[in-house]
Amino acid sequence: MSEEAYSLQGRVYHTIRERILNGQYSDGEELRELTIGKELGVSRTPVREALRQLDLEGLVRIVPNKGAYAVGITREDVFDIYEMRARLEGFCARMACRRITAQQLEEMEEVILLSKFQEKKQNIEQLVILDSRFHEILFEAGQSKMLKHLLKNLHQYVHSVRKRSLSSGDRAEVSTLEHEQIMLAIRDKDEDRADLLATTHIRNSMSHIRDLQSRSEQNESNP
Repeated sequence: MSEEAYSLQGRVYHTIRERILNGQYSDGEELRELTIGKELGVSRTPVREALRQLDLEGLVRIVPNKGAYAVGITREDVFDIYEMRARLEGFCARMACRRITAQQLEEMEEVILLSKFQEKKQNIEQLVILDSRFHEILFEAGQSKMLKHLLKNLHQYVHSVRKRSLSSGDRAEVSTLEHEQIMLAIRDKDEDRADLLATTHIRNSMSHIRDLQSRSEQNESNP
């Protein structure tokens, strides 16, 4: 496959993947090659290859002689992802204590300061972006290609859930304070504390999401 063709297929793959993860394609929705190709200005071939790749990833279900269908992230998937993130990000924070650069640590501090500023303005869109950037720096600071790849994928899978969580109650403010404590532990090269704080941060996020879903279910059962 030529570099140009590979780049095209990659663009199509990432676009479809993002649409599934952010809910633009609903669970069970048919993904028509011709329609998507027209929307993206490409032929059916890169769309077909992207759908096959997403089928292997579990985000698309291809039914022979029928078509391809989006597979949403279920409630159980979300909690599985958060449990995996908790274990992996704790280890990543431990690695970051040994490997973070001065530039990465400076950027991490800047992200925290910007987050506090955006909290005062209640700018959720920017807070979500900054939240993602903090975790990206953490993944990069661990300096493990495989760990970074795994964590970035898990982080992306729950983008819409994270956005909903950060926009409710005081979770955004608490999350920033937790980020700050993780950063301080990494700066102090305290591996045990950094591991514990990063693990706790993800599990606190998971608990907040559980509470949100419980309240939502109660509201639905008591209209």
